Amino acid sequence: MCTSPRVTSTTSLRRTSSVCARSGSTATRRRTIPRRHVSSRTFHVFRTPSMSSSLPDTLVFRRPRPDDLEVAARILAAEERRVRGESAWGVEETRDWWTWSNLDESWFVDADGESIAFVALMVRGKTAVSWGSVDPRYEGQGLSTELIRRTEQRARELGFEKLNVGMFAENDEARRLFERLGFREVRRFYRMQIELDTPPSPAEWPHGITVSTFRPEDARAFHGALDEAFADDWGFVSVGFEEWKRRRLESPETDVSLWFIARAGEKIAGVLRGDPRHHGGGWIGALGVRKPWRRRGIANALLRHAFAEYHRRGEPHVGLGVDAQNPTGATRLYERAGMRVVTEDVVFEKELA
Repeated sequence: MCTSPRVTSTTSLRRTSSVCARSGSTATRRRTIPRRHVSSRTFHVFRTPSMSSSLPDTLVFRRPRPDDLEVAARILAAEERRVRGESAWGVEETRDWWTWSNLDESWFVDADGESIAFVALMVRGKTAVSWGSVDPRYEGQGLSTELIRRTEQRARELGFEKLNVGMFAENDEARRLFERLGFREVRRFYRMQIELDTPPSPAEWPHGITVSTFRPEDARAFHGALDEAFADDWGFVSVGFEEWKRRRLESPETDVSLWFIARAGEKIAGVLRGDPRHHGGGWIGALGVRKPWRRRGIANALLRHAFAEYHRRGEPHVGLGVDAQNPTGATRLYERAGMRVVTEDVVFEKELA
């Protein structure tokens, strides 16, 4: 199974990722799922007659618990190592999209007292976005197919018009599974990165533009600037200020000393939201410039300003996620700033209405 919670654009709050599988493959190191009964007094057991014939009926399909975050991170990292040979995925990389997911509509799968797979569901307007992972030891036994089936069924029941799932670009088995289940490719996303072995080039600010670090009184204007800058992004859905404040600004993991604002006089021209540490280095969670100030070098200056701060803090590199088809040309901007593509993920979509 393949997942892509890394499919995260710096230009929106969207997290498009999902379950994808090596359905039917038979690697010799793969573990057989045990057939021991698990008590429903400990777990909420779900069984359906339409489950894949390759799955024993003693598997436990349950809702995630808050303490499953570390387990999800472990499964994701194991899968990424199998598909890409290495992984920098951990709890911090998982925490952000875990916070934004609807755990009441998500699934964990347990076998013999061990969590072996999961799928999480996120609401983005009329689209259900799902992502998940299967421990590589348990691949090829129909778990991905069953998790997608359950997710699609629930998305239909909730009235969603579309369902998005994702995969590592390298996973040909996942592509075949998605296409067999009626999904089609709709988008590609990159994780890009710059190494900070030497001090980065200093930011060059356009005439009349100043930069400052976020202050509490900037919150509503910062949120508004993000919404305006990202309004045309694929899949973007605005999050209300109070929810954004609760989930993002007031999160214990947030470090607002990494949030920067470019101003033209009293008006906000652009913003950058940096996150403390992802994938073993600094991370730019959002970068946007409002339309009246685009193509003036503000995004590049904000980017380099952030690079300098991460270098000062001793981070070895800085990364971000970007829509490969971003309408503002963000990918080219990042390449000019010295970033390179390190991973690629693919989003598939299925019409439900």
